[in-house]
Amino acid sequence: MERDDVKLLENSFENSGSSSGNEKYGSFRIPDAQLEAWKKRKNSPDRIEDPIPSAKQIKLSWSDLNAIGNFSSYGRNERPRHSITSMLQEDIYPLYEEKHILKNVSGVAYPAELLVILGPSGSGKTTLMNCITSRNLRSLNISGCVCLNGKQVHRKELAAKSAYVQQEDLFIGCLTVREHLMFQALLRIESRFSYEHKLDRVEKVISELSLTKCQDSQIGVPGVNSHLSGGERKRLALASELLTNPSILFCDEPTTGLDSFMALSVVHILKYLAQTGRTVIASLHQPSSELFTLFDKIYLMTDGKLAFAGNTEEAKEFFTQLKMPCPPKFNPADHYIQMISIIPGKEEICKYSTARICDAFENSTIGVRMKQQIQCKKSFNEFPWNENNDEVSPYKVSWCEQFNAVYRRSWLSLTRNPQVMRGRIIQMLFVCGLISVLFWQQHLNQTGVRNINGALFLILTNSISVNFLGVIFTFFDELPVFVREHKNGLYRTDIYYLSKIATDFPLYSIINSIGMTMCYFSIGLYPETSRWLVAVGFIILTPLVAMGIGYAVSIVATSMNEAFSLTALIMVPFILFSGIFVNIRSIPLCLRWLSDISWYRYGFEGLLINQWDGVKSIKCKNVTIPCPLDGVTILAEQGYSPVDFWDCVVLLILIAIITSIIPLIMLLYRGCHDE
Repeated sequence: MERDDVKLLENSFENSGSSSGNEKYGSFRIPDAQLEAWKKRKNSPDRIEDPIPSAKQIKLSWSDLNAIGNFSSYGRNERPRHSITSMLQEDIYPLYEEKHILKNVSGVAYPAELLVILGPSGSGKTTLMNCITSRNLRSLNISGCVCLNGKQVHRKELAAKSAYVQQEDLFIGCLTVREHLMFQALLRIESRFSYEHKLDRVEKVISELSLTKCQDSQIGVPGVNSHLSGGERKRLALASELLTNPSILFCDEPTTGLDSFMALSVVHILKYLAQTGRTVIASLHQPSSELFTLFDKIYLMTDGKLAFAGNTEEAKEFFTQLKMPCPPKFNPADHYIQMISIIPGKEEICKYSTARICDAFENSTIGVRMKQQIQCKKSFNEFPWNENNDEVSPYKVSWCEQFNAVYRRSWLSLTRNPQVMRGRIIQMLFVCGLISVLFWQQHLNQTGVRNINGALFLILTNSISVNFLGVIFTFFDELPVFVREHKNGLYRTDIYYLSKIATDFPLYSIINSIGMTMCYFSIGLYPETSRWLVAVGFIILTPLVAMGIGYAVSIVATSMNEAFSLTALIMVPFILFSGIFVNIRSIPLCLRWLSDISWYRYGFEGLLINQWDGVKSIKCKNVTIPCPLDGVTILAEQGYSPVDFWDCVVLLILIAIITSIIPLIMLLYRGCHDE
């Protein structure tokens, strides 16, 4: 039997629609010969890619883990934690209730074994995985001890030697499988390894996890334009974690959402990875009988307590001794889970029964032997979950290498989403074309002055809206990906944010410059090259402020409706106090601060000063209509003065810096507090 029986599984699934495929793999069963070959694989090291050396194999143990969670009776935790409403309600509805999730849980996992955590919903499977790996522990108080080869370990040391495949697969949909893995390799594998080594590692995991056929396919978004099957997405998640060749692999419900055959394929892969010398721990929900036969060890949990830990034969013997034998031709996993489940309406009886099972295991020969095998001794007083060891950087590569990788991905995300850019370009060209035709070649008279002022404000407003609407949805889909990758130590928050600015700002600057140039010469504004360059500078700088505000809205808003509501709330006041509708000097003192921080005002004022400063006379044809004598008079009517030009430039730059820093602070907060 060749090493490619994982690929054979996938190929058979793809061909299952044909009659021959159905005959061969009817009822999702794998031929006995293939299963036997799989079992013999452990004794065939030449068939195993990248085996873990014995010196790097790790026995993972945990002792007396307790987890106490704080929850609100108002259901606050069910709302989005960072929406506008939830942030306002955090202080109104404090956390009151406590729940003891894990209760003195101990266990041990060995190299070259697949340990599967089983239990009914709410039994603490995911919490146990999170406590061992020190992940997603918000609002949890943890105590206990986690050891590698008998020595208590800090979370950063454990993270360096392990990988965690979470239940939800998060990807950037526009990337291909190979591009995603190359991005992960560039950031996960240390700088001391060459680019060729990283490329070779990508090739190996693509081959090892049977992703060759889909390596050039875009990942896509499930339910929208997904190009990968559920099994391929799960294998891609596994491949991302295997790039660093970890000694320990954690998988949180890797078969969720997969059909029976794809679930069997994924568990076969986990079994194979365990046979390479890795310590593999997975939590599963309702595994089939075919999956159950692949488990080396099972770890049964109920109501936050350990009910059983051992191999499948020991489980059969244990429950038989308790007079709870598994019926013939019945799925053992379903039977064991039923025996330790809390049935609604029968809570007292079920809790008594599960407590009897837990006590029986603790006092059994298997339970006593497991306690002796743990050998988890504390080497420091503080719990590893509370450590704040900032001396060791979690990042594997330098700042520049992180930026190059993240920037390239941001650029691919932008260029492979052409409909968004096409819409922004069409908007700019259409509006600027309309302005150019409507205000074609204005003359310096009473009517022309009014038209030029209105045209400049329309150009400025259009440029701001193009930038703002172009970035307002930037973080909607990517924010969960950013939070996970940031917590995995792939890249810094500032790099992620700067890569977005470096991608968006040049492109939108070019669009705005083209629009301003088109309107400038069509309208017939001040005929000097230097004035045109200044106008282009203002039309680039002012929308930069809008980009920062758009990023902030994209981070804080949880829906499109909320984003548009915030847009109106932010934009309208600053437009009103920009000086186009009311003289700046006539604004009441109590509201003048809105004008002092309005980027619309400084952009519009700078454009007007650039246009009218130096204009000595206005041709007044109709004496019955008030006519300004020169450019200074025109500026005075709006409450502006030529001497304020550099104040506009400096203040606009200052506002642009502040509004660009605010989203970065928000991302830093989300990266630290989101799970």
